[in-house]
Amino acid sequence: MRRRIYEMIEKGEPDDKLSLNYDRFMIFCILVSILPLCFKDSSHPAFFWMDKITVAIFIVDYILRWGTADFKLKGSNAFLKYPFTFFAVIDLVAVLSSLTPLNSTLRAVRILRLPKCMKPLKILRYSKGFHMMTRVLQKEKDDLLTVCYFVVGYILLSALVMFQVEPDTFTTFLDAIYWSAITLMTVGYGDIHPVTDIGKVVAILSSFLGIAVFALPTGIITAGYLAELEPKRKRKD
Repeated sequence: MRRRIYEMIEKGEPDDKLSLNYDRFMIFCILVSILPLCFKDSSHPAFFWMDKITVAIFIVDYILRWGTADFKLKGSNAFLKYPFTFFAVIDLVAVLSSLTPLNSTLRAVRILRLPKCMKPLKILRYSKGFHMMTRVLQKEKDDLLTVCYFVVGYILLSALVMFQVEPDTFTTFLDAIYWSAITLMTVGYGDIHPVTDIGKVVAILSSFLGIAVFALPTGIITAGYLAELEPKRKRKD
């Protein structure tokens, strides 16, 4: 019985209609649970019952996944490891955020509504593309970490240079880091910008380097994604 439950909720085969219907049902429940978050006034009784019913379903789903964790996580301590896995944490936060006894309409505790926004992340469990991207990131993690170190170094160095040449514009080093980060991401809000000639020259050089640095992780992920798709293309051929 536990094996069949595991196959239904976690490892369903393409021709397993029960598993397919379960996935569709859970996606529907996730979308319904998100609906009240799209309205400022979520005090309507319909929203209340939608939240309570979907939370009850999420609790049952969490218990079923925890009860069959030994099929997914190998080892004698699988049941201890499961609550700390990525999706288990998301499931738990999504449930606890709706069970809080505090009144979330109070301005002082509206921050408690933020964990409810993690509910859409539950839908990632049913996305094949997300799991494929996770495998790509896992395989390319060493190269991506190297690029991340390079990006952080670039931001700090660029901010330090700009902080020295534009002391009147950038009153704090954090302002310089903020400018460097949005320049690297090619966002450029324009709320903070250099005004001197030397500052503008540094900004131009920083922008060119930022485009090159930003392209590195994109190329690594794209190459890994294509490598992940290659076996599927060969099977189709």
